[in-house]
Amino acid sequence: MSDIGSGDEGISSQKYHGQGMDSGGNNFDSGQQAQEQELATKMLQIQSKRFYLDVKQNRRGRFIKVAEIGADGRRSQIFLAMSTAAEFRDHLSSFSDYYSSLGPPNPDNVPDDGKLKSEMMLKDNRRYYLDLKENSRGRFLRVSQTITRGGPRSQVALPAQGMIEFRDALTDLLDDFGTDDGGYKGELPEGRHLRVDNKNFYFDIGQNNRGIYMKVSEVKSNFRTAITVPEKCWARFRDILADYCDKMQPEHSQGGGARSSGQPIPLPTDIVSILFCAS
Repeated sequence: MSDIGSGDEGISSQKYHGQGMDSGGNNFDSGQQAQEQELATKMLQIQSKRFYLDVKQNRRGRFIKVAEIGADGRRSQIFLAMSTAAEFRDHLSSFSDYYSSLGPPNPDNVPDDGKLKSEMMLKDNRRYYLDLKENSRGRFLRVSQTITRGGPRSQVALPAQGMIEFRDALTDLLDDFGTDDGGYKGELPEGRHLRVDNKNFYFDIGQNNRGIYMKVSEVKSNFRTAITVPEKCWARFRDILADYCDKMQPEHSQGGGARSSGQPIPLPTDIVSILFCAS
């Protein structure tokens, strides 16, 4: 029985149009392609499928993008932090050993769900399900990536006969780039405060597993609201505010933008100055 295809590619597959491996899909850090560096890439031809292993780096750290291109040009992809890729490599060894111990496929002795062996990996808000499966077309390892708070499931299906080759390619990349996820480790800027009449605005810089962000809080009496601005768009956010400042400046100079109390309107120019310091 051939391992040529799993028939289990799932809903994450999409047509590959040769526009580069970053077009579409569930990006490890959506919207940051302009800030990404591709450090290395490997291509594997396993039966009728091509697999690309791309080591990338951005402000959140290093990761490996695994993309599967089927014979029909359809693409599926998952993203692995370097530490998760090392864990996956170790699982590939155990899955390969188990696969080698199996006898020839027996259509009369296949589990109802087709699963022969399963494992799970957990990294931050992502779960990875590893399932060695069997169907009428052969045995394959399905690797599914899900996000705990919802979102589409993405998955790749690796023919079982190619697990060792895939593991060796992954090992080469990990030997070259290590298993440290990296990411921004510098000291984050201190928070800032701005008072406008009876309102207070607080600007706080934070970092979580999704990256660096600025939280802008408006506090007035018992009322509090906040927005979160990802670090990747601070410059654009600042430019928009600066543009409004430039457009409103002529009106202020002519007296049209002054308040009845005679106090100048401090926004958005003060916010722009804070953003200039933070970015």
